[in-house]
Amino acid sequence: MSRLSKECEEDSYTMSEVTIARKKEKCENCTKQCNKKKSDEIINSLQEKDIANGEVRESSSVQQVLLSACLSCDGCVSESESQKISQQNLDEIKHVLELNKKCDTSKHKVLVVSMCPQSVPFFAIKYHLDVPAAAQKLCGFLKSVGVHYVFDTTVAASFSILESQREFVQRFRRKHHDANAMPMFTSSCPGWIRYAERVLGSLVTPHICTARSPQQIMGSLVKDFFARQQKLTPDQVYHVVVAPCFDKKLEAVRDEFYSSILETRDVDCVLTSGEIFHLMKERKVTIEDVESVPLDHMFSEICDTGMVRHEGRGSEGFLEHIFKHAAKELFGLDVQEIVYKTLRNRDFQEVVLERDGETLLQFAAVYGFRNIQTLVHRMRKNKVPYQLVEVLSCPGGCLSGRGQAEGEGGRPDRSLVQQMEESYSSLPIRLPEFNTEVQRLYQDWLDGHDSPHAQQCLHTRYSNQTQTPPQILNPDIQW
Repeated sequence: MSRLSKECEEDSYTMSEVTIARKKEKCENCTKQCNKKKSDEIINSLQEKDIANGEVRESSSVQQVLLSACLSCDGCVSESESQKISQQNLDEIKHVLELNKKCDTSKHKVLVVSMCPQSVPFFAIKYHLDVPAAAQKLCGFLKSVGVHYVFDTTVAASFSILESQREFVQRFRRKHHDANAMPMFTSSCPGWIRYAERVLGSLVTPHICTARSPQQIMGSLVKDFFARQQKLTPDQVYHVVVAPCFDKKLEAVRDEFYSSILETRDVDCVLTSGEIFHLMKERKVTIEDVESVPLDHMFSEICDTGMVRHEGRGSEGFLEHIFKHAAKELFGLDVQEIVYKTLRNRDFQEVVLERDGETLLQFAAVYGFRNIQTLVHRMRKNKVPYQLVEVLSCPGGCLSGRGQAEGEGGRPDRSLVQQMEESYSSLPIRLPEFNTEVQRLYQDWLDGHDSPHAQQCLHTRYSNQTQTPPQILNPDIQW
C-alpha cells in the first residue's frame, strides 16, 4: 500500500515528488470510499489483512490503510494542498539560506527553527547523547548552516494545555444544556483532526477542543510577538518546525493559519526529524565537532539552558494535565498520581476519579486508528462514557511518529521507540502553570488570559468538511 511517509523516505526525505500519477495510484489503491470512485468497485477490491499498528482486520475483509495513506489520498488532499505540501522540504530551506547569502537584502529572511521536544530524543539516540546535550548540538548545527534562532516548542505546548484545561472546565459546567459539550476531544494531533473533519464530520467536530496545537501556537508566537520584538514584519521571518511526523506538514498549510494580506504562514515549513538527520548526514556532520549552543528564549534575560517536559508517556500529556486541573477546579480534589487502566491494549487506556463510590471524572487515552475506530463506533451508538478523550493517530503517541520512528518495511522501529521513550522520560517535569515565560507572555503578548488577542492567537475552529454524499460514503467504513 502506498504510504506518504514511505515515499518521503525513498525520495531522500523530500515531498516535492508528489505528482498526479502518484496520486492516481494512491486513489486506485485506497480503500476509502469517495466521490472519485464507485462504491461497488471499492467493495470488490477489498482484501483481508491483519491488524498491525493502526491497521484493522474485520470480518468484512478490509485492505490495510495507514493514516499516512489516508492523508495522501487524492480523495482527501486537494491539488492546492498537494502543491503546498510539496514545498515543505529541505530544498525550500536551502533556497532561503542561499537568498540570505546574496547582496539583495530585500529578499533576506530571519530564519527561525522551533523544535518539538518529541523530536530531540531521536537525535539523542542517534548520537548517543542525553536529550539536553542533543538539543544543544542540534541548535549548534542549525546555527552553523545559517539559522538565526532556535526555540523549543514546550512554551507553546504549555499555552495549549492551559487553554485546553480552561475550555474543559467550561464545557463540563454547561454539559446539561449543551449536547456538544461532552465528550471533549483533544486537538493537538493533525492526523486525527484531518480524519475528524474529512470523514467523521459533525459527529465529532463540535466536540473538538478549540485550543490550537503547540505547533500552531508556536507559529503565532513567532510571527506575531517575536517578529514585533525584532522590529520585523511576519513575512520577513521564515519559520520552520522540526516535528516527529509528516502530518504536521498538512496542519501548517491549513487556510486559517495563512495571512493573505502579508502572504505568509504562521509556520512556513515543517521538517521531520528524519529530514533534519538526512541534512546532517548530507553535510557529513561529526557530532563531536558540532558546537553545543543553548536554545534561544523569547526573553533574552532568561538563561535556563535545560529542557523540560510535560507529564505524559511521550506526547504533551494533555490528559494528565486536564485531569488534575479538573479534579481541583471542579471537585476540590488534589490528584498527585494518575493510575491508568489498560482496556483493549496499551494504546487504549482510561483514568477514573472517584469519591465515595461515585465516578466524578472518566477520561481515556486513545492512540492509533485501530482504537480510534472503536471509539467512533461507540460514539455512534452514544456509548462513550468519557468526558475527555486524548486522541493521537500514531500508536504509542508522538514519539512513534513516522517522520522519525519508521523502520524496515514501513513498520515502527520498536527498539528505537523504546529508547526514545526512556530518553524522553528522563527529562524533568515542569507544570505549565509554573512556567514563568508563559505567564509573562500572557501579559506582554496577549494582554491577559481572556483577551480577544488571546482568543485569536491561541484558538481556532474545526468544521465538518466531508465532501462525499452520505449515500456514497459509508459512515461505518473500516480503516
